[in-house]
Amino acid sequence: MKLGISSPLKHGSPQEWASKHKALGLEAVVFPVDHLAGEEAVMAYKAAADEAGLSIAEVGVWRNTLAADPAERRRWTDYAVAQLRMADAIGAACCVNVVGTPYGPRWDGGYRGNFSQELWQMAVKMIRTIIDAVRPTSTKFCIESMPWMIPSGPDEYVRLIEDVDRPEFGTHLDVVNMITSPRRYFFNEGFLEECFTKLKGTIVSCHLKDIRLKEEYTFQLEECACGEGSLNLPLYARLATEEDPGMPMIIEHLDTDEEYEASVRYVRQELKI
Repeated sequence: MKLGISSPLKHGSPQEWASKHKALGLEAVVFPVDHLAGEEAVMAYKAAADEAGLSIAEVGVWRNTLAADPAERRRWTDYAVAQLRMADAIGAACCVNVVGTPYGPRWDGGYRGNFSQELWQMAVKMIRTIIDAVRPTSTKFCIESMPWMIPSGPDEYVRLIEDVDRPEFGTHLDVVNMITSPRRYFFNEGFLEECFTKLKGTIVSCHLKDIRLKEEYTFQLEECACGEGSLNLPLYARLATEEDPGMPMIIEHLDTDEEYEASVRYVRQELKI
């Protein structure tokens, strides 16, 4: 595995960005600028990553490509196409988004319609449209697994891959986002095995974090920093490495650079990397 963080860290230049990641012992990075930064800036960050020996794990989209308003949907689909084109040009492992929703005010929120056949068909069409506009050769387009929208589990992910039917479509695995039941939580080792077995050969990047049960009614889970929850992190890392010795595993959703640095130290010590 290649450990990385989602934070760009505070930096003043591409070289400082790369050197700060390298100094933490990281081997993978999330690309810190989008295509709107311009080709010169994009290629400067790519060159800095290459010089430091850092693999570019992810280019993010994080826009609602299924927005209810047709003009907004076109705008963000075009943005996703441009992001995928940039990701392919810089050799990123994946360009990733969540599927999005037209059913409520929060673009990545949970709504009943997110699991409708209508949404499924819209998602398949949207993913194909983005991929077909670029036809990337070095990068996979991915939809991150989510708790309240597709794909919310490995079976949905397998079906989505089959229905999209494009070799350029891969899996972005966030196991914590799919731990949504007592069984998946308490028996997360078995769920980890299930994910990597069913999605074998398609996984190109993983998010690394933890999850814990709140001591309140009803059943409530919350994401947390690595080591503060119940996820079997050594097993997660082992399965990811078996899938791909160079698998990017990206720590995310911490608030400060200092928290990221502390999490990196914890993970490296726990996983002996």
